[in-house]
Amino acid sequence: METAELLAHPVRLRIVHALRGGREMTTAELVERLPDVSKATVYRHIDLLGNGGVLEVAAERRVRGAVERRYRLRQDRASISAAAAAGLTAEEHRRAFTIAMTALIAEFGAYLDRPGSDPARDLVGYRQHAVWLSPEELTELISELRAAIVPRLAQEPAPGRAQYLLSPILFPIEPPPA
Repeated sequence: METAELLAHPVRLRIVHALRGGREMTTAELVERLPDVSKATVYRHIDLLGNGGVLEVAAERRVRGAVERRYRLRQDRASISAAAAAGLTAEEHRRAFTIAMTALIAEFGAYLDRPGSDPARDLVGYRQHAVWLSPEELTELISELRAAIVPRLAQEPAPGRAQYLLSPILFPIEPPPA
């Protein structure tokens, strides 16, 4: 199964999000992280991601006669290349966007269901802005966003750090003038 196909499922996408930033987790920890997904479903999707090379076993240990595995993300296999994305049809883009939004809605629901969640205290944001941009201004905006976001993608778990899901979405809402 190709990476695009592997990532084209909301549960698998949520597993990938959970393991970003150099994090290693067991299946039990991932089940806890995805409380709205059955244990069997999490196991099945971890198996698919592992067989597809998106996850790898970071460590193994014996626990009461069973082998407990810690998984980590293979960063080189956990995203879709720009060339692959450019080759998608409109329907494939529609499906990928729907999957991404489904995963985002599920993650937000899991956050709200967590005891003590407080969107105001946690600085939760989900604003949308319509902006007018020339092609040059669009390119500049994308560069500025990348400059702000990319350095933080390499940050790993550490005391005082919480993992946030950042989902920039950008698309034209009307055709450019003739």
